[in-house]
Amino acid sequence: QVQVVESGGGLVQAGGSLRLSCAASGSIFSFTSMAWYRQAPGKQRELVATITPGGRSDYADSVKGRFTISRDSAKNTVYLQMNSLKPEDTAVYYCCADPFARQYWGQGTQVTVSS
Repeated sequence: QVQVVESGGGLVQAGGSLRLSCAASGSIFSFTSMAWYRQAPGKQRELVATITPGGRSDYADSVKGRFTISRDSAKNTVYLQMNSLKPEDTAVYYCCADPFARQYWGQGTQVTVSS
């Protein structure tokens, strides 16, 4: 069974930074894409960033140039570095292993950006 656990959320002022971490158990990490999603109150869950096993990344237009996704295969961990945060980035952030197939989700971590 695959387990996905996020950490690193919190409260930050606008313009600040946070780094989210996501640890995935099992051998799946080495051969699957990983993704970060977010869901703000009253809104649908949206894809924020993805990274392939080879390290190729892609981003939602709303976060390009501000967020960076990376992965450490030795630690089975994917990161989301978030800079220049805005109040509209406030959401629960979810990590997902194998996002375009089996979808293994974490429990989510809250990110709140104050103005």
